Amino acid sequence: MFFQKSQIIVAVAVLVTAISCKQRPKEAGNEFTGSETCIECHENFYKLWEPSYHAQAMMPINAAFMAEHQLPNSEPIDVEGHQFQVEFKDSTMVMYERDGSELVATYDVIWAMGGHNVYTFLTPFEKGKLQNIPIAFDANRKEWFNYPMAGMRHFGDDYPEDEALPWKDDMFAFNTGCYSCHISQLSTNFDLATDTYHTTWKEPGINCETCHGPAGEHVRIFKNLKEGEEPEKLGLISTNVFTQEQHTASCAPCHAKMSPITPSYMPGDKFFDNYNLTTLEDRDFYPDGRSLGENYTMTEWMMNPCVDDSEMHCVTCHTSSGRDRNKDNPNQACLTCHNNRTQDLEAHTGHPASAGLTCLSCHMPKREFVGRFLRSDHSFRPPMPEATIKFGSPNACNQCHTDKSPEWANEIVKARPNGDYQEETLRWAQLIKEAREMEWENVDKMYATIRNPETDDVVANSLIRLLNNYSEASKAAVLIDALNNKSELVRSSAAYGLGGILTDEVSTALLNACQDNIRLVRIQAANAILTFPQDQFTAEQKTIIASAEKEYVTSLTSREDNWSNHYNLGLYHQNKGEMTEALNSYETAARLYPEAVLPLINSSVLYSYIGNNTKAEENLQKVLKYEPKNEAANLNLGLLLAEQGRMDEAEKALRTALEANPENQPVAAKNLSVIVAQRGDLPGAVKYAEMAYKSRPEDPDYGYTLAYYQLQNGQSSAAKKTLEQVISTTPGYLSATGYLAQIYLHEGNTDKALQLYKNALKVEGISDEDRAAIQQSVTMLQQSL
Repeated sequence: MFFQKSQIIVAVAVLVTAISCKQRPKEAGNEFTGSETCIECHENFYKLWEPSYHAQAMMPINAAFMAEHQLPNSEPIDVEGHQFQVEFKDSTMVMYERDGSELVATYDVIWAMGGHNVYTFLTPFEKGKLQNIPIAFDANRKEWFNYPMAGMRHFGDDYPEDEALPWKDDMFAFNTGCYSCHISQLSTNFDLATDTYHTTWKEPGINCETCHGPAGEHVRIFKNLKEGEEPEKLGLISTNVFTQEQHTASCAPCHAKMSPITPSYMPGDKFFDNYNLTTLEDRDFYPDGRSLGENYTMTEWMMNPCVDDSEMHCVTCHTSSGRDRNKDNPNQACLTCHNNRTQDLEAHTGHPASAGLTCLSCHMPKREFVGRFLRSDHSFRPPMPEATIKFGSPNACNQCHTDKSPEWANEIVKARPNGDYQEETLRWAQLIKEAREMEWENVDKMYATIRNPETDDVVANSLIRLLNNYSEASKAAVLIDALNNKSELVRSSAAYGLGGILTDEVSTALLNACQDNIRLVRIQAANAILTFPQDQFTAEQKTIIASAEKEYVTSLTSREDNWSNHYNLGLYHQNKGEMTEALNSYETAARLYPEAVLPLINSSVLYSYIGNNTKAEENLQKVLKYEPKNEAANLNLGLLLAEQGRMDEAEKALRTALEANPENQPVAAKNLSVIVAQRGDLPGAVKYAEMAYKSRPEDPDYGYTLAYYQLQNGQSSAAKKTLEQVISTTPGYLSATGYLAQIYLHEGNTDKALQLYKNALKVEGISDEDRAAIQQSVTMLQQSL
């Protein structure tokens, strides 16, 4: 028996906050001039923009802020066992931190962000950071509250052990999270060697040049224009000529849960040339696609049927400064295509006209996220109370009728003439739920859903990403087909999912994907094709791969302050066999964000591989400091300790790993069977070996181990039955054949042993050496009869 190495964690760490890239560097001589240069010619637009939430996305704390917003001082609020309190003094804002009556620290608060639903505030920190203070102001309820606590997910089983992040965590740093959606023309100027920021920006808030690009050339053209003369060019980006896709893409960098793949973005560019997008593989969405956490609109918008069936885009309903164009007539945008609904509003809504419902009431209900932020559902889908029953997701019926049950609402919905409209969503949502829980009984239905050209892009993409947790090779054909999907997002996830499936068909498909017209597809294809031995490709093919690889590396270095980029860079070097570089990247990721466990786990495996067990154990112990029950860390630690002969410690770690995932942790179970057997606990060895085999019945090694301990424990009949099952499912696994033959011979049943070997000779695909050995056994047994 030998201990098995655990596989390295290979999942790409995707950012979960809305983080944008800085804008593409301006052309020489075309500088950013700031919004005030727009006033002279565009005074009306400027006056509309100046008081908007875009313009006031970030505001200095000064006398003007105090006078306009008139926020009250706070009462002491408990955060992490200390009391925090803010006071406004003349033109300044100060926060006090106290431990009981003792003053611990005083913080100058210099910036405010938001104000639509919530005001958050920033204080200067070490290394050039601006940090969100731990208390914020609810503009709707007119009260101060614990900001980190409001960020928790209080939604039962999906987040059973959730707890608030420390308020000084990097996730609450302006420089790493919220910066580019609250200010304009930013440069982080991050120094990786010292982990220090020297962040600069043109002006706070989202200014005109965020959407129109640098205006220096535009200003010069029109200032030098003679009276009556027409300009040859505008000298900036005109959104008037944008397509539907370009309008949406220009808003999405701030209104999407995404991760950047380039160092820069300019309005008019394609979204998926610059960003990746989070979809329903993330548990911040309910399985049916409703938002459970803050998801910033874009993913829901992509599920909106009106987007495909019309020219609707963000600026259809919102002004460029973020206002609602249809505030006084909320049905206006919908009636362009759905005017027939007004002819019998009561029949359509099921409510009397006096109820005052608008289209938005049922199709864009608001949800409250992170404790206080309000967001409208941009998927435009109708209420689905049965999804509430099945998945716990919200529905508009019960958001109004809070005294009624979803069963009540569902009965009414199903009694309507089109009452079956929920069925399609319920069907794929159930598949999403099963895939999240790694239940694969209906994997064929998942395949069919992905292949169906009518399937929503987000749904298909989510299932493809969830299949990363499914190890069966049958998925390869589905993913290859998905590389031809019309959706660039689906193609990109399919390309990523093919990594590690080393067949000629896959390599050919990935080579084509490396030449896709969308950058996200190309970099995910490069990521996947780099798992192949590179010496199998021709010089021409290597040129294609190198071009996509260059873009892939750029995507990993676009944010040097982001730990997940360095983690993914470690995976890149690891796939290329560059162990030193991989370890350096993993260690950098861990240095930037010590609570990130993935780089620590992966580096520990590499350290073990190169023989540095001390460093391997050190990194695993760091993981367990943050996550004591982490499955991968306990598994790897258990294997490492077992190799060193520290069996009691190994058993404890492996038990913890198994408890974290009792139905799908065969490595821990098998190794526990070995450990307990060594101390004479054969019933325990059988128990753990059974768990391993049950978890991976397709792996004959686990069946062989179970049979071995069954026989050792005096369970001869059970051992023979297990080996027969292994042979029937994996006839080429000759160790099972030999072991079962030995049992028959020990029992004196030469005929059965002989027949077993004869059957083995009929197995296709066994080596000539094995076939000769089996034939020799057959000859010897025949001679003995």
